[in-house]
Amino acid sequence: RSLKQLGLVAGPPDYTPHPDFKAPEISSRTYKYSLDGRFFASASSTGVTITDAHSGALVSELPLKLAIDISFSPLGTQISTWERQIKMEDGQPGHKNMKVWDVATGAELIGWGQKSLEGWALQYTADESKAVRVVTNEVQVYDPKDFAKGVVDKLRLEGVASCQVSPGPNPNVALFISEKKGAPASVKIHSLALLSVPSASKTFYKSDKITMKWNKAGTQLLFLTATEVDKTGKSYYGETNLYMMSAAGNLDSKVTLDKDGGIHDFTWSPNDNEFAVTYGYMPAKTVIFDKRAKPIHDFGMHPRNFLSYNPQGRLLCIAGFGNLAGQVDIWDRKTMKKVCTIDAPNTSHCEWSPDGRFLLCATLSPRLRVDNGMRIFHYTGSLVHVESLEELYQASWRPENPELFPFPAALETAPVPSVSAQSAVPVKVAAPAGAYRPPHARGTLTPTLFKREDEGGAAYNPGSTNNFPQQGNGRTSPTFGSRARRTIPGAAPPTDGASGPSDENSSRRKKKNDNKKKGGNDSGASTPVVETPPAAPEPVVAAPVELSADDKKRRALMKKLTAIEQLKAKKAAGEKLELTQHKKLDSEAEIRAELKALDLGK
Repeated sequence: RSLKQLGLVAGPPDYTPHPDFKAPEISSRTYKYSLDGRFFASASSTGVTITDAHSGALVSELPLKLAIDISFSPLGTQISTWERQIKMEDGQPGHKNMKVWDVATGAELIGWGQKSLEGWALQYTADESKAVRVVTNEVQVYDPKDFAKGVVDKLRLEGVASCQVSPGPNPNVALFISEKKGAPASVKIHSLALLSVPSASKTFYKSDKITMKWNKAGTQLLFLTATEVDKTGKSYYGETNLYMMSAAGNLDSKVTLDKDGGIHDFTWSPNDNEFAVTYGYMPAKTVIFDKRAKPIHDFGMHPRNFLSYNPQGRLLCIAGFGNLAGQVDIWDRKTMKKVCTIDAPNTSHCEWSPDGRFLLCATLSPRLRVDNGMRIFHYTGSLVHVESLEELYQASWRPENPELFPFPAALETAPVPSVSAQSAVPVKVAAPAGAYRPPHARGTLTPTLFKREDEGGAAYNPGSTNNFPQQGNGRTSPTFGSRARRTIPGAAPPTDGASGPSDENSSRRKKKNDNKKKGGNDSGASTPVVETPPAAPEPVVAAPVELSADDKKRRALMKKLTAIEQLKAKKAAGEKLELTQHKKLDSEAEIRAELKALDLGK
């Protein structure tokens, strides 16, 4: 989906547009595939259009011109829409901006008022037997086959903020209760078969927001808690913690991470036996843990912040996007060996294909408004297709069942690239310039103090000032510590037994001061006593003379006459005077008479 077009394009090896898909004539706000890949829905100012993703035939149209977001149910039988809420006039019912529709007929099934776009979508069980929605201090359960029944089950829970329904045959719902009045936050797991009793619970602090991820079977839950501000001052991005829980309640622990810093990404493996986490100050560390939260494999430290298993769980993508260089490492999970490293700078969306063999790297707006487009790489690192589009907003694969594409035991070779990939200009990755080195240090080995942790340097400790080198004045860069011995740049540092110039000067000054106190000098001879001449007397300042009332009046009259003379000069020069200035000129005779009377009285 771009600014001017919306289209369906075939995947490898053809990359041709869908012949029967009728693209809308106006720009679209969003699009969404159903989870099984059967349907494709797009929202625009004319309404929501649902088409068959395989044949391109129109399925239904929804008369909703203000839809902002859409969401399919797991089996693709229902679609939910959200639009901005409109304030209604007094006496009228509230605007139902969140609605559920039947995909086949386009009929409206139910609607609610939902102010926030965050977590707005109705959550279904995998078989669509139940649908869950969170409202203020309450969790409501509906029957999707008959919304006319209303709420079929509910749980009253003070402070519940969000929920996450698990996949799998035995559905559970994880509920997040935020902190309130000093009480800790908590995550509770309830079975939808018995909603009133929690099967597992975990309490914790430091949780302004939360991200919850179930494993594929719906038996274990990982959730990431984060705060907006780190009160310890160690991180600008707040503080993060990762926890693990089991739906049965037999496992409840915090995932122990051995490197300071935030958690950048975490993801479950499709085989449900492990999960991967990348964490810590850059260069970050990436580790695979088993289902008991014990480390299995450490990939070392690299500037990475993105993780993604391919749908078959054989390959692991570890990449660094955003403000990082865009390098993508593909690892073989079976052998724990790196398959390749791909340079994909400016990537804002990365996604595996359903067959697990291709990686889509897209540069999207408004994250970046230049060089928008898609690059498709084979997992061996070969670029197989390039598509450049002006102001590209969305790009994704059509979902398919990964079990239809079994991964071979031996890694395959890359297919023949498309014409666009063969003629594409290689992306120029800027070579790292490295840190500045003064002329006298060029051509020499980098000291350990200046090396990154993954290059053999010391680990970064945010609470220590020893991360920064000593400067010439003996102080560290970030803080002002105590003054140390001065050294001459370029000269060898003095040994412990030798005294530097600073020590010699200080000892010479100390000896001179001691001699002054004793009345002697450095040579041992007596110091002549110099008589101090008597101080000159301070001049006496005469007290100010008090003016009489007549003198004060005479001074005021003289000031008025001076101002009148200045006005006369302006009038003679042809300057136009104001009315008040003319009145002041007319009062001259009166002022002079008054001044003369004061002089005669004196």
